[in-house]
Amino acid sequence: MDPADFYTGIVAELYGPLKSFSQDPEPYAAFIQQAGMPALELGCGDGDPLLELRRSGLDVDGVDSSADMLKRLRRRADERDIPATVFHQRMEALHLPRRYRAIFLAGPTFTLLPDDATALAALRAIRAHLAEGGTALVPLFTPVPTPAEQIGRVRTAAAPDGAELRVSVVAEQRDEQARTQTTLLRYERHHGSDSTIEERPWIMHWYTRDQFEKLATTAGLAAAVTDSDGKPAPADATGLLHFRL
Repeated sequence: MDPADFYTGIVAELYGPLKSFSQDPEPYAAFIQQAGMPALELGCGDGDPLLELRRSGLDVDGVDSSADMLKRLRRRADERDIPATVFHQRMEALHLPRRYRAIFLAGPTFTLLPDDATALAALRAIRAHLAEGGTALVPLFTPVPTPAEQIGRVRTAAAPDGAELRVSVVAEQRDEQARTQTTLLRYERHHGSDSTIEERPWIMHWYTRDQFEKLATTAGLAAAVTDSDGKPAPADATGLLHFRL
C-alpha cells in the first residue's frame, strides 16, 4: 500500500470514533495571527483543528491526500454550517491556486512521509506556496517503539449504528539506520454477523535536527527551531520540536 493511502476506507471510517486525542486549535490560531493570512493546513484529515480555526473566522484552507478523510471533513463542516475550502492533494505534489502567509501541520504529520526524497519534495512544495515573507510551521518528533505489553492490546469504540469498532497493534519493525518505524495495525468493524477486518502498515519516518535542517536548506528554506512554547530550542533538545521555515 502507498503510505499516502493509509487513511482511506475502514481506517477513515474508524478514525473519528477511535481517536483518543484532538489537536488544540489555539497554538495554531496564534501562529496564524502572528504569521498572517491566508493560511494552509497540510494533512488536515477530517477537520481538527481546521474547522475550529474556520469557525473563529480565520482564513484557512486545508489539503489532505485522503479523499475519504476530506469527505468526513466536509460532512462535519456542513453539520456545523462552517464554510471550508479543502483540496485533495499530496503534500509533496501541491498545486494550489493561491499562496499563503502561514503554512502549518497540526502535530508531527510530516513524519508520515515515508522517506527523505518525499520529504524534500514536500518542503519544496511548501516553499513554492509561501507568499513573500510567509512562514511554515513543521512539528517533528522521534517516535518511540510500542511497548511490548501493548502489542495485541485492543481498543474499542461504538459506531453510531451500534457496530463495535476495534484497533490493535499486531507487530512492529524499527530500522534505526533508515529512521523508519512500521507498525502493523489491525482495524475491525463488527455489526451482528457482518464483520470487516483489515491490517495496514503505518509507516513513520523521522529526522534528526541536523538532517531536517539540511533538507530545508536544500529546499531553499531556513529553519529556526523552537520548543512547544515557542522558545528557542537548545541543540540537545528532545521531544516535540517546532521548525519554523
